[in-house]
Amino acid sequence: MFPAVFLDKDGTLIPDIPYNVDPDRITLSFGAEEALRSLHRSGFKLIVVSNQSGVARGLFLETALTFVEQKIRDLLNEIDVPLTGFYYCPHHPSGQIAEYAITCNCRKPNPGMILKAARKHSIDLERSWMIGDILNDIEAGHRAGCKTVLINNGNETEWILSPERLPDYKVVDLIEAANQILQ
Repeated sequence: MFPAVFLDKDGTLIPDIPYNVDPDRITLSFGAEEALRSLHRSGFKLIVVSNQSGVARGLFLETALTFVEQKIRDLLNEIDVPLTGFYYCPHHPSGQIAEYAITCNCRKPNPGMILKAARKHSIDLERSWMIGDILNDIEAGHRAGCKTVLINNGNETEWILSPERLPDYKVVDLIEAANQILQ
């Protein structure tokens, strides 16, 4: 069993450009290179878990996410950091595309993507972490049994608090997140 760091995509791993599926506009967030190298060298598997409601809303096709995943893999390969998995939820209960307009167990704050990745990649969730920029990420991590880090970059707007939504750590960027995890 391996420890992992589950990473939200938009606003955490890459800058948040709403509904962006253009690979040419995808870059790593500030500090991602240093942080991900440190986490990888310390034995953590790196796995992206991302809500992608743009599919359900009809803003882009699910197939566009293949190119997004490949761009992220390419960016990480350039810094010699392997990506163990890329998981996304295309659903949203009030979506416009019927087959995706459902309530599911994979859309964060539900832990479905994390649990699926853990089963596939032999992840020890008790030794694993979820890093995200909103409290739905934190809740998903806790519900899966992970410790959590909130990158407090201004993307959380609701601040609906409950014990499951309280992060273990609040930080300003991925470098600080990695430092907290590695302490």
